[in-house]
Amino acid sequence: MTFSESVAAAFPSAIWIILAVCAVLSAVGFYKFVYFLSVGYGFAVSGAGVAILVLYGASMSVWGWALCALLVVYGIRLGGFLLWREIKSASYRKTLDEATGSGKPIPLFVKIAVWVCVALMYVTQVSPVFYRGANGDTGGAAAVIGAVIMALALLIESTADKQKSAAKKENPRRFCDKGLYKIVRCPNYLGEVLFWTGVLVSGAGALRGWVQWLVAVIGYVLIVYVMFSGAKRLEVRQNKNYGDALEYRAYTDKTPILLPLVPLYHLTDVKFIVV
Repeated sequence: MTFSESVAAAFPSAIWIILAVCAVLSAVGFYKFVYFLSVGYGFAVSGAGVAILVLYGASMSVWGWALCALLVVYGIRLGGFLLWREIKSASYRKTLDEATGSGKPIPLFVKIAVWVCVALMYVTQVSPVFYRGANGDTGGAAAVIGAVIMALALLIESTADKQKSAAKKENPRRFCDKGLYKIVRCPNYLGEVLFWTGVLVSGAGALRGWVQWLVAVIGYVLIVYVMFSGAKRLEVRQNKNYGDALEYRAYTDKTPILLPLVPLYHLTDVKFIVV
């Protein structure tokens, strides 16, 4: 396949439909800036899954449908959970205000730039599933393995959110170190990384040409970076809230922050991750 053919295969006209869907649904960030990477993120991924089904569902395999369905479930769960938590939790609303600069106005050109960037990122993230449909989905082992990983990731995220909510109800002033939080300190972010790993794996055998692979890998690298950056921000916030407690310091010194069995305990020491 020549360079021009690779580029043409990577950017068929239908991909612009996916971009438009992601842009429209993530535009909720103009209402509240942090929504670009939270509620809008979930809605965009869910909308992309629906759009891929509309475009290619008639010719997709059962496992292709499963991948799209998992994108939809993932997005609805994430967006719905974040909205519900904001409504129910005053402390979470305070965290959102801090994330947007305590209510300081953000210039319109900054919002537009962020909006365009996140919409493009969301397209690259779902691209392995999109290309599977665009290239003529035939199922295969990669689709099955990818779907299983994605489903496991959803289970991890949902369980982690429930365990933290239960721990906070029991003791709102204490950090959570129960359940999955005994394995890693950010199991919800682990679930995110695992979910998108499944998406990337699902593209094996379906992606055609190095440009499609480049688009898919860019999306994966970006979201992994965002998750590590989010884990670092959370660590900074928790150090501020619990850093004086010996029990908390002992917990953080023995429990990996994001990846199980990987002795990476403190992202605040990693300089290349932006807070």
